[in-house]
Amino acid sequence: MSSDFEAYEQDFGTITAEVTNKIGRIPKLSGEEKTQLVLNVDKQLEEVRELLEQMDLEVREIPIQSRPMYNSRLKSYKGEIEKLEKDFRAHLLDNTEKLERSSRRLEAGYQIAVETDQFEAFKNAWGPGEVPEPQCDLGAVCVASQERLCPVSGRKRDRSY
Repeated sequence: MSSDFEAYEQDFGTITAEVTNKIGRIPKLSGEEKTQLVLNVDKQLEEVRELLEQMDLEVREIPIQSRPMYNSRLKSYKGEIEKLEKDFRAHLLDNTEKLERSSRRLEAGYQIAVETDQFEAFKNAWGPGEVPEPQCDLGAVCVASQERLCPVSGRKRDRSY
């Protein structure tokens, strides 16, 4: 029975070495290649968890006088896999944070583009030389003649700024 445990140990060592290598490569990749590697690592981590379950079952079948030694090794392997999973999650969180920062920058750029379009629409609604001073800010009531509506706010223009 201990030979089965030792075979599981060899499999554990091989798979965890591969996972460690792949986790280290994740930050260097992008796109589909990165996605595939992340999925592969996740699959291998699941395999390792199943191996640990098998090892746990094997330890229960080992004679009682030998169990403490095997339980100690099993506990060590469980600690190792927890560290690998934390490292894997940390790499995924780093990528998520980068993506969120990029998204915020894109949203800010989009907002500037929208505000620029709104300002151009406001400016173009006036005839040449009619643009009031000071120009309204996009959320405020426009200052100019009271006969027209502000093209930005849609409200009646008011001379009190």
